[in-house]
Amino acid sequence: MSNNNISFILHKPQLSENIGACARAMKNFNFQKMIVIDPKPIYPNDKILATSVGAKNIIRTSKNFNTLEPALKNIDILIATSARFRNKNIKHIQLEDLKKINYKKKVAFLFGSEASGLSNHEISYSNYTLQIPTHPDFKSLNLSHSLIIIAQSVHSIINSKISSFKKSKKVKEATKKDILSMTNLCIKNLEEIDFFRLKEKKPLMLENLRNIFYRMELSSKETRILSSVFASLGKKRRLTKQ
Repeated sequence: MSNNNISFILHKPQLSENIGACARAMKNFNFQKMIVIDPKPIYPNDKILATSVGAKNIIRTSKNFNTLEPALKNIDILIATSARFRNKNIKHIQLEDLKKINYKKKVAFLFGSEASGLSNHEISYSNYTLQIPTHPDFKSLNLSHSLIIIAQSVHSIINSKISSFKKSKKVKEATKKDILSMTNLCIKNLEEIDFFRLKEKKPLMLENLRNIFYRMELSSKETRILSSVFASLGKKRRLTKQ
């Protein structure tokens, strides 16, 4: 297990001070990989660097993307943080469940913007949603506070060398990139047969489709088989039309 396998993704952060404080919180527990998605302030800027104090290197080496999906290409397990329960068929976990995660894989924690948190669309890319226990009358946590709680928890788990995750070494789990590629191929085929006839329902249908694939915890072999199935169906349909 290694801290180098852990990334923290800030999705549309609103305040420079919070971005800098997140970098500082990460460095407190020896995490180095920050990913920033479509930040509101200019990134990076002097205020971000000033607030990060001794963690400027994390800001300077961070990755910046316009949208979430490209940022997930090299992620195996995505854990989305949420202050509220989502009525979705996604595994909901608590802080104590983090010890069950396989940190030999590339794990990322996704944090929503200070203004609106994460939408169901962003949540649909995750393998799990994580709630930090707070007083029920005031669940809202500052972005950097949420991050530092999770960073401390994961740091303790990694350094105590606790891992209950045991699977055959012959079974290679699919990466986030594998599942994204397979899912997009499936969606492409569905669009070609006009499956999404009711356009207003398409976003929700796509969310549910991603939820299904990520919840299945597919192996790389299984994603290759499904990708071949989707590709063959599309090829057969196109040949039939000729």
